[in-house]
Amino acid sequence: MPVNCPDFRMQLPVELISDELKTFELRFKQAVKSQAPLLDRIMRYIVKRKGKQLRPMFVLLSAKMCGQINESAYRAASLVEILHTATLVHDDVVDDSMERRGFFSTYALWKAKANVLIGDYLLAKGLLLSLDNQDYRILHILSDAVRKMSEGELLQLEKARSLNLKEDIYYEIIRNKTASLLGSACAAGAWSTSQDEAIAEKFRLFGEKTGMAFQIKDDLFDYTSEKIGKPTGNDIKERKLTLPLIYTLNNTDKETRRKIIYIVKNNNNDRKKVKWVTEKAESSGGIDYAIKRMNDYKNEALNILHEFPESPYRKGLEDLVLFVTERDY
Repeated sequence: MPVNCPDFRMQLPVELISDELKTFELRFKQAVKSQAPLLDRIMRYIVKRKGKQLRPMFVLLSAKMCGQINESAYRAASLVEILHTATLVHDDVVDDSMERRGFFSTYALWKAKANVLIGDYLLAKGLLLSLDNQDYRILHILSDAVRKMSEGELLQLEKARSLNLKEDIYYEIIRNKTASLLGSACAAGAWSTSQDEAIAEKFRLFGEKTGMAFQIKDDLFDYTSEKIGKPTGNDIKERKLTLPLIYTLNNTDKETRRKIIYIVKNNNNDRKKVKWVTEKAESSGGIDYAIKRMNDYKNEALNILHEFPESPYRKGLEDLVLFVTERDY
């Protein structure tokens, strides 16, 4: 695989924990198994189509940096993936999304009522996985992330109505909505093998900074024409104000600002007009600004990581951070 391909960054992390990932997959399948035939069929569908398992990889590598992988670390990785899957299932209902990672979403196949129940089922299974094994601290770390994710989604929903979003509010939204889960994943992994609050907090900050960079990178996909797995202008169609657009609105003349807001509110399904908005974001410097902020968060994450001794596992986490900011999908 060529070194300039973003997937190259995944090679070392996967190699370092290849055996642990296989064990995790078995634990995860067992954790979501159900006695109800319909639920079990849906769970098998979800397990077969899961993504790159980035969050469990962050859990396991963080755990490895602090000690030997144990059952608590595997349960933490499973809980993170269960919570992440539950939020995706609910998101598909909220966003009326028929696709997930290039396949039919569970929402497309089993509709809203079943999907709400699937998400609820997963949340319950995650809680029980931790409670049955007395993983109280890990459950607390990850429950805090779920609270923040809900707050971030609601704040974004509230701000989407007025399209009046300042940069600091945008950061608050993505810190809660996206970065909190990755931060908690790293903290849970570190706690599982260190039992050290100070170390867990440093890993939480590392994961949070990485999550901020991850979300800004995701937002940038809306302004490219590469094959990225979702349509260009998708966030504009959903009236989501992302960093390139926020910068553009704050650094353009009043007439252009009014036109952009009108299009996002009233013509967000008009491809030509949405394309005009994305071009304005580029010409105004919004894309370059977002790339700069993404790299700022990436560097902050790496600086925290470099406070720990050099090791193959630290290098594995570095490569995951670079994958997050270099990926093209």
